[in-house]
Formats: sequence, C-alpha cells, structure tokens
Amino acid sequence: MNTTCPYCGVGCGLIAGEGTIAGDPAHPANRGRLCVKGAKLAATLDDRERLRTPMVGGRETSWSAALDAAADGFARAIAAHGPDSVAFYVSGQFLTEDYYVANKLMKGFIGSANIDTNSRLCMASAVAAHRRCFGEDLVPGIYEDFDEAELIIFAGSNAAWCHPVLFQRALAARATRGTRIVVIDPRRSATAEFADLHLAVRPGGDLALFCALLAACADRGALDRDYIARHTAGFSAALAAARQAEHGIDPAAFETLAGWVAATPRMVTAFSQGVNQSETATDAIGAILNLHLATGRIGRPGAGPFSLTGQPNAMGGREAGGLANQLAAHLGFDDPDDHATLSEFWGAPNLVRRPGLKAVDLFRAVADGKIRALWIAGTNPAESLPASLDVRDALSRCPHLVVADCWPTATTAHAHVLLPAAGWSEKDGTVTNSERMISRQRAFRPAPGAARPDWWMFAELARRLGHGAAFAWDGPAAIFREHAALSAFRNFGRRRFNIGGLAAIPDDDYDAMRPLRWPLAGDRLFAEGNFLTPDGRARFVAVSPLRRARTDFTLNTGRLRDQWHTMTRTGRVAELMAHQDAATLELAPTDAARLGVLPGDLVAAGSEGARIVFPAAISPGQCEGSVFAAIHWTAAQGSAGSVNRLTVPATDPISGQPAFKHSPVRLAAVPTLWRAIAIGRAASCAMTAGKQAVWSQALRPGGLALSRFTGFAPLAARSAVDAARWLLELPEGAEFLDYADPARGVFRLAVLDRAGVQLLLHVAPAELALPDPEALEALFAAPQAGADPTLLLGQPARATATRGRQVCVCNAVAEPAIRAAIRAGCRSVEAIGAATGAGTGCGSCHSELKGFLRHDLVAAE
Repeated sequence: MNTTCPYCGVGCGLIAGEGTIAGDPAHPANRGRLCVKGAKLAATLDDRERLRTPMVGGRETSWSAALDAAADGFARAIAAHGPDSVAFYVSGQFLTEDYYVANKLMKGFIGSANIDTNSRLCMASAVAAHRRCFGEDLVPGIYEDFDEAELIIFAGSNAAWCHPVLFQRALAARATRGTRIVVIDPRRSATAEFADLHLAVRPGGDLALFCALLAACADRGALDRDYIARHTAGFSAALAAARQAEHGIDPAAFETLAGWVAATPRMVTAFSQGVNQSETATDAIGAILNLHLATGRIGRPGAGPFSLTGQPNAMGGREAGGLANQLAAHLGFDDPDDHATLSEFWGAPNLVRRPGLKAVDLFRAVADGKIRALWIAGTNPAESLPASLDVRDALSRCPHLVVADCWPTATTAHAHVLLPAAGWSEKDGTVTNSERMISRQRAFRPAPGAARPDWWMFAELARRLGHGAAFAWDGPAAIFREHAALSAFRNFGRRRFNIGGLAAIPDDDYDAMRPLRWPLAGDRLFAEGNFLTPDGRARFVAVSPLRRARTDFTLNTGRLRDQWHTMTRTGRVAELMAHQDAATLELAPTDAARLGVLPGDLVAAGSEGARIVFPAAISPGQCEGSVFAAIHWTAAQGSAGSVNRLTVPATDPISGQPAFKHSPVRLAAVPTLWRAIAIGRAASCAMTAGKQAVWSQALRPGGLALSRFTGFAPLAARSAVDAARWLLELPEGAEFLDYADPARGVFRLAVLDRAGVQLLLHVAPAELALPDPEALEALFAAPQAGADPTLLLGQPARATATRGRQVCVCNAVAEPAIRAAIRAGCRSVEAIGAATGAGTGCGSCHSELKGFLRHDLVAAE
C-alpha cells in the first residue's frame, strides 16, 4: 500500500506491507529514502495505549451520546455569547480533508474565524511574508532546486536532523557539482558540521545578516536591475533600510559569504523554525525574499527562497484555510470579492468577515472566559504552546472542552468530552508537502476500537448544529472534489492555487492518485514575474532589525534527531530513545565553567512563573549566552516536563507566531549529591522523586524501562528498600534482595518474583560511577536461581562487552564500535560506514561520525 510519512514536511512516500514500512522509490519527494523516524514507523503501530471509546465526564459512552454532548455545549455557548465564544484548535497532522471540513464549519456556518492550527507555531511567519511580498501564500521553490543549486544557505534550519532526506539531496549536490553549503545558526548543529561556512549569529540575528547581504550585493554590482524594474516595487526603500543593519558577524566570515552570494546565481535559501519562531520573523523572511528578488534568484532552476515546513500537512492546512487569518483556497479577508466568492460557493449565509484569534491569543481568550466552548484535535497545546502552565490553567477553566486524539496526553486530561481519533495508517486523504506536492495518505489497517476520522466528527457536529445538508459527504474523495472545485471557482487567474482539474476526479482515480504538484500545469512560479498583487509586481519591504535587550541567557528550543513533537508516537519506540534518553540543558563550555557545572550536573533554568532543573550537557557548538533544550519531553518522560513552561508567549506581531527561540532565562547551578539508575520490567517513577531528584524514564529494548535520578537533596534512607520507595513504585508481594551502606550513601536493590528479576536499582554518591545500563539489562536475560546475591554487583557473572550509546539507530551501531573503526584506520564517514554500517541508512548520524573523526584523530596526534 502506497502512503506518505506522518512526520516532517518533506512528505516522503512509503510502501506499507505486512508489519513493514519502506521508502517508496517512485515517490518524487524521497526516491525511496527514509529518515530514522520513518524507518521505524512499523514499531509505532502499537495500539495498547490508544484511545478507543468516546467518553463524557470521564465515562465511556456511545458516539451518538458523545457528539450530542459536544454539540450541546457549542450550541449553548453560541446562543448565549455569540459565535466568537467558540473555537477549534487543530493540527498539521490533519489531512487536507479534515482541515477543509473543520474550516468550512467554523468560518462558513458557525460564523467565527476562531479556528487556528498548531502550524501557527511553525510556519505562520512564512505565510505572512509570502502574502505580503507575492500577494499569495506561495513557496516558489521545488526540491529539484536543491539538486541544481550551487550555493545552499540553511538559515535557522537543522535540516540534517529535521529534514534529513532533503538534506541528503544537498549533500549529493555538493558531491556531484561542488555545491557550497552555508549554515546560519547560533548553534553548531548537525547541519553545521557539514557546512563549508557556519555563521554563528546571535539569536534573532538573521534579519540583520540578510539585510547586510542585500547591501553587499548592491555594492558588488550583483543585483538584477532588469528583474527589479520589470517585476517588483519598493526596492529603493528596502535597500536604504538594509544599509542601516549591523550584522555583528566576524568581518572575514561575512566577506566570504557576501562574495559567494554575489557570485553564485544558482542559490537556494532554505529557512525553517530558527527564522520563523521570532518576534521579527515575518520581517526576517522578508529580508530573505528581498535578497532573492533583488538578484533575480527566484523561480529559476537551482534558485529561490524555500520555506521548510515542519509538519506533514502544514501546506495542506494553508490551502484549506486552516489558519485564523485566512479563508479557504487562498482567499482572504481583505478582499470583498473573495468573501463573495466563498459565500456563494459554500452557500454560507453566516460566512465570517474578519480574522479570528491566533493560537496564543486564542488560549488567552479561553483563560479570560471569552471562549466558552473549545474543540482541540490532533495536538497537545498543554505541552506545546509557550507558557504551557498558563495554557493548562486556561484548559482547566474552559466551560466546555472537547478533545479528539489518538493517545492520552496532558491536554486530553482536561477534556469534558474525549473522542478517539483515527490516525496515520487508519484514515484516508491527502497531504501537501513543502514543495506543493499533493500525495495520498492511505489507510492500510483498521482503526482500534471505535476511533473515527476527524472530518467525520466535524461533519457530525455540523449536522447536530443544523447544517447537515452542507456536510453530507460519503467519504474523503467527495470532500477533496469540493476542495478542488473551490480552488477554481471564480478564480480567473487571480489565485495561483488552482487544482480545479481534479474537481471531478472519480473515487477510483482518487484512490489511485499518484503524487502531483500544483500548479498542475507544472510551470515554475515567478520566473517571469506574474505575482498575485494588483499590479503583478512583488513587493520589497523595508525591514529593520529589532534591538533586543541583553539578557544573561537566552533559551533556544528545538527538535532532536529521532523524536517528534511531544513523543506520543516516537516515545513508545525503544530504538528511537537510544540516541538521547532524557531531557538536558545544553550549555557552552564557557557558560558551564562560569556556573561551575560539569556534564550531568544539575542546573536550574527559571523564567517568569516557572523553574525547571535539568542535567547539564556541555557542547562546544553552543553559542555563549544561549542555552538549548529539546521540545519533546513531557511529564510522562521525566521531572523536567515540557520546556515550554519556560518559554514566553511573545509573538511576531504580523504573523502571531510564538518566539520559541528567544526566551530570557536565569540559570543557577544546583548541588548534585547523588545519582541512581533503575531498570525494570514495569518500573514507573512516582511523583515523590521530584522532591529530591531530577528523574527521567525511557523505554529500552526487551520491554524494559530505564529510569535515571540525580539528587539535589539528601536521600533519607537506611536501606535500599527505603531508597527505592523514595523514588519508585515497587510491586506488591515481591521479594527484595538488597545491599546498603548508608554511611557512604550506596544502595543496591533487586526486586524478584516467580518470573525472575523485575527491577534493579543502584544508588551512589555523585562522585561514584553507576553500572552501565546494558550490564543491568543483561541480568534480566540471564536465568536466575532464586535470590542470587550477584544480582547486586551490577554486572553479569560472566563479563560481557557493552555496546555503548547508540549513534546510528538505523543499523544499531554504537559509539564504541565507531571509535574502534577509527582506531583501526577509518579516516572518513564513508570508511566508517563500510566497516560498521553506521551512516549507511538515513545519514542523519553523519555529523556525529564527523565529530568522532575530528576528536579521535586529533587525540591520536
């Protein structure tokens, strides 16, 4: 069965077989390649913890009763407080058909624009910048541009980890045509490891840098004056503003970059969350667009600005109008003709006339009591939005909260009506990737229990609210036909988004549809101008950097290589936890020294109203004064919980996108008194652990769970059982085998039952080493003759070599094997791959392999 990947915006094609997932060699987005997350998708098809049955008030009920309750709450809020008292908050995990139905219901028939999506958190600034410059939300580039470019600039994009399949195309271009790769990022990320030039800008410094590059191109005579004159407006003001920017980059590095930019017509600028998630994001993207317009590097092979979307259907959501400040089919609120077009097509007497609340403001309105009924679907705002403690408080106050999801989350815990949603692998529809490629996402297995697709839920809500005639589709193909027909309705070339050629597609052809990119004619966008502004000219925008107040530390958040969002899917796969199994705070060596912090020591990060204690990770690639934490961890995986407790709800004033990259925080070292490690078949950390320790928990192979503890308060225990009860929930009726040396603070415990070892725990002062997790895991596999005291040694009776930290998850290659290959004479990533298999899968571990080479070869000299 051909389908598409549910992770990033690259939109990789998949072939789903019996218990297997493989890359689709015929899909143009990935040509058969997959990242490690995509390669491990089969392991996520575990429904044991799925939501299966509708619930109202915490009790199981029928779909009919649950939807009646959901509709009643919305109807009462609308009757008492008007349509703007209700809202939907939806997801880039939606299929386009889901988006279309939800958007049509809220904007066309309820009569409010209070529908927004978690895509607001990742690409809303790109939407705003494209519309302001081009007149329509259009990404002009295609993936073939990465193959044909001679200079690729990754700005605020760790593509090697976040879009690895596309990044491999950039590396292939360098290998075949000598393409230079530039990375603009405060961190020396995995992507920067491959860069011919890495510019470590200060957080938010990209706007000034691209302004300075525009001025440098003007000074070097590298502008395309003919393109500017024929196809643009506002250039003089934009250039004058750009000349005022101070980029703050090392002069030699800037001169190198400016020289390359001026001399390389085939240039792609790929930007992502590092640019998008800023208070000045729309202007920063505007500066990128200014540079490409001024040099005529747009709509041509190997040239153009390229927005890398974060979610599998963020683009489809934009097409269907899933953002609060859009109408469907790229229609807008600011044009009366657009309003009339949509009202006529939908037959919607109550079509909204003004934009609704964007994500951050929407949840503020919930907290203030202005939103009385809220439907959340396919997303976890209690963890993913900034100032997440405030979001949870808002959810707890909402009079009527409906949540539809696949798994229990911190958000579903607040639901009055909880609906089990069908997810990837279980529902049918389409998605649109970052290059405007529409692909089918197909169901290849049944949904568990009573789970149903989101479009069906919204159609049933519409019927109960009295709008059933306009929502009477028999399946996703019918919804897609309506979506396609709307894109062409009264278009007359006014909108480039037009898939009207698919408006009559039969069900069988829809089922068999292969990937296709719009415009369906296949023409490149903007090579000859033809922008969607009233005069057909692109708009330069005069932009200026924001002068930021200096803070001691700036918190930057982002993604890890093997994880996705709040880990509802990836966190259940032991192999994906092998690369990094716990939350950390990444610091520059100079900052760590100033704080007196060593690797693994505790450091507290505080902002207004929140404080999180992390184990420290010290990285020479981290920019001084800036710290990094991954977005994925939640309270389910450890005491750090969501880092978004620390992020501030500042937003870009134009797009409403939160500034996740620029939260001021205070740091302080926390005394590290002791450490502990536990491995168990069913071990779970009790909340009491947080009172004296930082803890984390991750799945390990073989159905085991690994728990780590770092203590910041004395552990008041006289025995190993006492210590364990401070930290863990111990099984009832088990046999304990323990060792205790309270004077030294050393405790060891084995918990056994008839089936064998159930739990092993080791506690030691911070200065003493703990057993290797693999050594403890081996004890679970070995046959035990009752309460064998050797269990407390922390290693098998017969010594075995441990594999060590896994670096290449695709091929299960660990760090010791890689370092051994280097010692044996491997002097390149390719040689390591030939010797060990590392890096021969998705390639996203290449940066670490390069790091080992650099470190070990220098050490050997």
